[in-house]
Amino acid sequence: MYASDVAQRHFSAAVNEAETAGLGHEAVCRALLGLVISKYLETRSVADIQAELRFIAENCDPDTDFMFMRP
Repeated sequence: MYASDVAQRHFSAAVNEAETAGLGHEAVCRALLGLVISKYLETRSVADIQAELRFIAENCDPDTDFMFMRP
C-alpha cells in the first residue's frame, strides 16, 4: 500500500460525505487543504510550504507538457 492509496481512500470518503450532507466538494477540499497546511506547519517552514504550493499551482494544468532536461 502507498501513501497515495490511503489519501485517495480518505479523500473520496470525505468528498462523498460532504456531498451527501449537501456541502459540496469545494468546501471539503478547502477544509482538507487547510488541515494539510496546519500539519505541515508542525515540521516545515512557511517559506517551504509556500514554495511547494507555488510549484503545485504552477504545474497543475493537465494540458501542459513538462520540459525535461537531458543529461
